[in-house]
Amino acid sequence: MRGHVRRRGKTWTVVVCIGRENGRPRYKWYSGFETKKQAETRLTELLRELDLGDYLIPTDETFGEFLMRWLRDYAKANVAPKTYEGYEHMIERHISPAIGHLQLTKLTPAQLQAYYAEKLRSGRIRGTGGLSPRTVHHHHVVIHGALESAVKWGLLHRNPADATDPPSFETPEMNTLDDEGVRTFLEAARPTLWYPMIYVALFTALRRSELLALRWDDLDLTLGYIYVKRAVHRLRDGSIVFRIPKSKRSRRPVALPPSAILMLRNHQEKEELRRSLTDGGKVSAQDLIFAREDGSPYPPDSLTQAWRKLAKATGFTGIRLHDARHTHATLLLKHNVHPKVVQERLGHSTIATTLDIYSHVIPGLQDAAARQFDLAVDVTRSSIDVSES
Repeated sequence: MRGHVRRRGKTWTVVVCIGRENGRPRYKWYSGFETKKQAETRLTELLRELDLGDYLIPTDETFGEFLMRWLRDYAKANVAPKTYEGYEHMIERHISPAIGHLQLTKLTPAQLQAYYAEKLRSGRIRGTGGLSPRTVHHHHVVIHGALESAVKWGLLHRNPADATDPPSFETPEMNTLDDEGVRTFLEAARPTLWYPMIYVALFTALRRSELLALRWDDLDLTLGYIYVKRAVHRLRDGSIVFRIPKSKRSRRPVALPPSAILMLRNHQEKEELRRSLTDGGKVSAQDLIFAREDGSPYPPDSLTQAWRKLAKATGFTGIRLHDARHTHATLLLKHNVHPKVVQERLGHSTIATTLDIYSHVIPGLQDAAARQFDLAVDVTRSSIDVSES
């Protein structure tokens, strides 16, 4: 028997078989129905859910408990260490204290919407005032992602965050260097120890974490390629960790322009000379390309600080280290390099991401394409009648 109803005292109870465990039927009891008809209606609903595969086993797990499980079972293995720390901090300091006590299976869009509104009004942990729309939107992204896992794991029928309206925000204006700006910036960096790193950042669009994790074994100066295989992160406790990127697109070969090959050859020769003069050693294939004198990695923030000083000195105060990627992509697109190639160099997961980020460059490319078609057809020398009919 798959299920039945029975009277218990003054109320009715539904007993339904929800499957088998260790070869034996597993039953679930639902009590408190005032009439037999109510119980039978609920039994019919439960049997339909079981037949359709929509049945959810009742649980008392709170949203906060689920979020900690999600961090442990999903985020820990699937996001970068720095990203994981950000998620953990957000959940422990903001989300769980506010709505972590709510039962996961009873979480509603209205409760999530109220959470976003409250964070906008008075979400700061220190001081008074609310969090920015951009920050609260990031809270929504994490909540939505966690609840999406709950749906996949069979804990929820649907994602309540789908029915919310998270705060919108304006994307900050992208600042980039033009070709003259790149030359000016590199000239200012030349006397510093940061010059090779800044050069590679501008000429390859590598992320900071990828750049500082490069080993000589990742570099092929004969073929002219850098192979991105790992990233380096500094955690809240100050420790430095290396991690292989999860995304296949992030693990990628990046072609080097001839000038960058020459610069890296010079950098390699200087490193060989320095090692021979200091400890008589040689540069190993496993050594970091950009490292402190003891061979340890530079803290990522140190490169950012060096960039800021150079930006201030050259009058490019609004240009961040990450804008080296934007500069690289923008200059390539303006010089008619196909967006697919740009996507591959940047390590974006899809070409849609690249086109979305650099949509401001696309109108100019459209104009150039239109003019290029006229040249391809050579309208001026053809018999095509361009006069009004």
